[in-house]
Amino acid sequence: MNVADLKIKNLVEYKNQVFTITEIFQHSDKEYFVKIENDIHSISVPAEAITPIQITEEWLEKFGFSRTYSSEQRIRYERPESFLKYDIDLSSRKIVEGLKIYGNSIKCKYIHEFQNLFSCLFGKEATTNNYFLIKTES
Repeated sequence: MNVADLKIKNLVEYKNQVFTITEIFQHSDKEYFVKIENDIHSISVPAEAITPIQITEEWLEKFGFSRTYSSEQRIRYERPESFLKYDIDLSSRKIVEGLKIYGNSIKCKYIHEFQNLFSCLFGKEATTNNYFLIKTES
C-alpha cells in the first residue's frame, strides 16, 4: 500500500489477517515500514506488504451501520446519524456505490479510506468497537 494513504489506527490486512496500524516509520531513503498489531501478533512489515480491506456488508455493520433499504439494484446502509449512509450498487456499472455524507457521494471502497474520511470530517476515530453518535452543530 502507498504509505501516504495510511494513518495510525487504520485497519489493514496482512497474510489474510486483520491488523491495526500502530506506527509508520521510514526504514531507508525509499522504504517505509508499518508496525501492525492484532490480538495474536505485533510485527513490523514493509508498507507495500499490507493490503487494504474492502468494505463489505459485514464491515459496515461492524462500524455501526444498519441495512435500511434493499432492491435488485442497490443496498443502503445507514448509521444512526441521518446524514451518513453507504450504498452498495448491485449493477455492473457501480455508479451509486460509496459513502454518502450530507447527500454528497464519495468513492470509498476500503476500510482505511472510510476511517480516514471519518476522522478528518468528524474528529473521531472510526473503530469497530464504538457506536457513538456524531454530534453536529444545530
